[in-house]
Amino acid sequence: MDDLITIRRRFDDLRCCIIIPTYNNGRTLEKVITEAGNYTSSLIIVNDGCTDDSPEILQKFPQYTVLNIPANKGKVWALRTGFRNAIEKGFRYAITIDSDGQHYPEDIFKFIDKIEQEPGSVIIGARNMDQNSVPGTSSFGHKFSIFWFRLETGLRVPDIQSGFRLYPLEPLKKMKFFGRKYEFEVEVLVKLAWKNINVLSVPVKVYYAPKGERVSHFRKFRDFTRVSIANSMLVFAALLWVNPFRFIKALRKKSIRQFIQEYIINSLDSNLKISFSVAVGSFIGVIPVWGFQMLVAFGAAYLLRLNRFVAVAASNISIPPMLPFILFLSYITGGIITGNSDHTPGYSNGINLKWLEANLVQYLVGSIVFGIILAIFLGTVAFFLLKIFRKPFPQESQSSTLKQI
Repeated sequence: MDDLITIRRRFDDLRCCIIIPTYNNGRTLEKVITEAGNYTSSLIIVNDGCTDDSPEILQKFPQYTVLNIPANKGKVWALRTGFRNAIEKGFRYAITIDSDGQHYPEDIFKFIDKIEQEPGSVIIGARNMDQNSVPGTSSFGHKFSIFWFRLETGLRVPDIQSGFRLYPLEPLKKMKFFGRKYEFEVEVLVKLAWKNINVLSVPVKVYYAPKGERVSHFRKFRDFTRVSIANSMLVFAALLWVNPFRFIKALRKKSIRQFIQEYIINSLDSNLKISFSVAVGSFIGVIPVWGFQMLVAFGAAYLLRLNRFVAVAASNISIPPMLPFILFLSYITGGIITGNSDHTPGYSNGINLKWLEANLVQYLVGSIVFGIILAIFLGTVAFFLLKIFRKPFPQESQSSTLKQI
């Protein structure tokens, strides 16, 4: 560990500050401020309407920025107040640490080491939650939040609830949040991850005071419910909107050759699974879900556990110049199925509601049947082409690769 003078210089070079939100933690506040001040003079302390002796304690530290909120509005309001002030002062990063003495300011240097290695990241202080002193409810919430975060972002992170964090401030400037209580600390991590900001962690020590001395403003039922609702909304957005668009954006950056090599030739999926992915994708590309083919293909492949890349690519069969042919063949197929003697579109009797209704049914039926026929054909062709041109992975190589995943 570097000496304190060196760490203070590194803080200044990074344009990093420390934000300490506080509400009625007079017993531990002075110690936390004093120890955090050893590492930088850029401290922003947010008094969230304290009604204990905290205001008197804060008067002992005129060298630091103290922001006073007249009435208690919650930790999130205090954090956002601190973020705004830090951004106005031109800071690039902010380390947040709670004032309840749970975290050890001496771990601050770990965040500095990490951010110098991984600039622009958000870094979470991962607590050791296997200690005997950790309350059962905290341990459950810890595991529960990790599960939700992985579902929302696909990332494995050892601690989501820790308030000891380093935030990059630039991405926060234009972000909008709906969380007003504890759910904000989950929401901000998820949305930073959605913006492709690295979410990293460093191990930190944690202290849980004996039950009689512990000060917690977390209201178990009400706040847990709010966090659960927020997670449900984030999961819904991730599955139906964020993940498909991120997936499609990444897919479009690949050339055809790169795509075939990476997602077909080198895929661990079997020939049958890839062929079925082609079939499902092409079927969705034919049926009338215009503008949403790729999103629907992504969702179907996800639910059926198919190759999502291949399914989404196959759904692009309906893009120009193929679309007119698909529409025409769907209409013709519909005419055959419905027994319409005149299969071709005509306008001899004029276009009216009756004509539109009759032809719409013909087209819808035709698109489904034609989609099934085309899916079977393309899936079969894909299977035989893969059989001929794709070299199977050696069994040992497959097993070895699967173990690493």
